[in-house]
Amino acid sequence: MTRIDHLLAQGPTISFEFFPPRNEDGARVLWKALAELEPLQPSFVSVTYGAGGSTRERTHRLVVDLLERTSLTPMAHLTAVNHTRQELGDILTRYRDAAVDNVLALRGDPPRGAEDPFWELERAADLVELAREAGGERFSIGVAAHPEGHPLASDLSADRSHLAAKLQLADFGVTQFFFRLDDYLRMVEDLAARGCDRPVIPGIMPVTNVRQIERFAELSGAEVPVELAARLHTVEDDPAEVRRIGVEVATQLCQDLLDAGAPGLHFYTLNRSSATREIHANLTVPGP
Repeated sequence: MTRIDHLLAQGPTISFEFFPPRNEDGARVLWKALAELEPLQPSFVSVTYGAGGSTRERTHRLVVDLLERTSLTPMAHLTAVNHTRQELGDILTRYRDAAVDNVLALRGDPPRGAEDPFWELERAADLVELAREAGGERFSIGVAAHPEGHPLASDLSADRSHLAAKLQLADFGVTQFFFRLDDYLRMVEDLAARGCDRPVIPGIMPVTNVRQIERFAELSGAEVPVELAARLHTVEDDPAEVRRIGVEVATQLCQDLLDAGAPGLHFYTLNRSSATREIHANLTVPGP
């Protein structure tokens, strides 16, 4: 049993996120990235779950493949949107029976253009509680955090209180990507002020494409700092320079986070390995 909460207790974790491939070409790209990143011996890797359960079987298959075919420790994402409680319980039972130890419990967003999305489990906290019921002592359960506040929250204070309550039921959190150290540190301080000391792993997305990162930021409620946006737009027609700046900025943020005592780093790889490998090589990771 390799639980993420146990790994976090041993020192800073390094982890990578992937999404299930849609076709054979995507599978080749993914497994190439996995082969290139596995030698870095990440603490764990996570597998996303498509909006409304659109990758339900592909997510399960990839998680089990990682468990059986690699040395990697997988974490399965699971969202509550458009699923009944029974369906979610069945999915969790399948993971338990497949000896999957780690789950990220998410309320989830509906698929674009979906009509009448529903949540029988209305909050991510409800899914955490269901995972506890289904997994017993097996599951280590994580939840999502937004350093700049969830885009649908009424205000930042309410979001922090909601996050603290959710984290108290879970074992750890993983943040949406962000670009400013202070946003993360302020979130941790706000949680501590609410009596919550669960570890929250910062999520990192290196910029390799200007329009892509701006689109992701808009969807997630993250903000690309004005200074960074200006640097990127100055060179947006030069992919190599965009990538160089992205790696430089992400490296500095990662080192600052580790130096500030962050419990780990979680890289959003987009099923590619090169930028993540470069950043990883630049870092000095504190020991346990």
